[in-house]
Amino acid sequence: MLEELKNNVIRISKDAQLKGLCQPGSGNFSEKDRETGYVVVTPATVDRMKLTTDDIVVVDLDGNIIEAKNDRRPSSETMMHLQIYKTRDDINGVAHTHSKYATSFAVLGKEIPAIVYELAAMGLKEARIPVAPFATPGTPELAKTVIESCKISNAFLMEKHGAVGIGEDLEKAYLNMQYLEDIAHIYFNVLMINNGKEPDSFKQEDFDIWKYPEKLDLEG
Repeated sequence: MLEELKNNVIRISKDAQLKGLCQPGSGNFSEKDRETGYVVVTPATVDRMKLTTDDIVVVDLDGNIIEAKNDRRPSSETMMHLQIYKTRDDINGVAHTHSKYATSFAVLGKEIPAIVYELAAMGLKEARIPVAPFATPGTPELAKTVIESCKISNAFLMEKHGAVGIGEDLEKAYLNMQYLEDIAHIYFNVLMINNGKEPDSFKQEDFDIWKYPEKLDLEG
């Protein structure tokens, strides 16, 4: 099972780099094994296009290294990933990048309001993409800053740092991270078109009342 998760991490890491969502050696990705609780995570400062399964590090939820080949060290942001897994037991994947539009709003410490209804699928609890407060990257303090944000959204910004997507597996986490970048781009465009004026946005109750239709009414 861990080998499969390692391959997931490699595949998604490479895709993120190819799409320009992170630069070589930056950004980090992990997936938690539901059976053992172990976490497979990208190593520090390795070009994602050159990753092999021997480069992926395995840790437990306390940060103890279970497996590390080729003298690889886990990403410096591993503590942040582990804090998310400890905070949300329904989460098994974390994707963290420095994508340009999302990070631009992160630099400003600016939350993104729920400007499109598609955000209903991102687990929002307060109709906004929150911003985790700044702390020095790679520190225990930074890991603690994400607790409140990951409780209210499956995607959030890290002040002056980057963007994070979380999900039931790494595939969904990466999808949420991509959605976040897309929404950030749309929000930027709207602000530019609207001369900086904030657009209308949805309220949380608009999302809470929505349910998937029990049957499809093709005539309605």
